[in-house]
Amino acid sequence: MEPGLHHGRCVLSLSGRVTMGTAAAELATLAPRLQQSTTVVVDGGALENFDSSAIAVLLELRRQALRKSCSFTVEQLPARLRDLMTLYGVGELLSA
Repeated sequence: MEPGLHHGRCVLSLSGRVTMGTAAAELATLAPRLQQSTTVVVDGGALENFDSSAIAVLLELRRQALRKSCSFTVEQLPARLRDLMTLYGVGELLSA
């Protein structure tokens, strides 16, 4: 799904790979798309290869969305990533 803005709802799709080597580029691609939204939804359905950097990307997107008074949710995150989020104590911050 291509990221887009529909009635103030911005859907951001994570790429298939978000690791320490790709996280900065992923964030640089997605963050500017938050500009005119009131609701931000991050879709992790395509995410296949990731490390804890994916959590950092999600937390930063959440921080930017909340700073703009936008609601923030995540969808379709892989179970392994949800397990990592719980291990790091941020599962509730990023729960759908």
